[in-house]
Amino acid sequence: MSDEEQVLFANEVFYAAFAAADMAAMADIWAVDAPVSVVHPGAGAVCGRAAVIDSWHDILDGQRAFDIEFRGATVRLLGDSAIVVCYERVGRHHLVATNVFVRAATRWRLVHHQSSPTNVIPSERSEPPRLVH
Repeated sequence: MSDEEQVLFANEVFYAAFAAADMAAMADIWAVDAPVSVVHPGAGAVCGRAAVIDSWHDILDGQRAFDIEFRGATVRLLGDSAIVVCYERVGRHHLVATNVFVRAATRWRLVHHQSSPTNVIPSERSEPPRLVH
């Protein structure tokens, strides 16, 4: 699998964890040995692994699933870092997201996620990648 495919796979793992409200999978996709941060829509920046994981716990706690999907993911590789820009649909809300990954040993891990509302709605034909094992 190419680096680009691996990054897209990691991006899909992130959204699968979110959709399933799977806190263990969410914690697993985030980097352990690199600085991490998140900016949830309408909120301030959260920095540091413990604080980021806590913020996801607050969002996912008590949920069985989220109606979320992503579309139109594009990857920009920068050595051992990668930036993914994609569109999210969460319920009726449309957002644009930036997900930054770093190579950690043999896999890509998330170091930053930020999403914000957008009036751009990607085409229904713009399918997200599918999990490949």
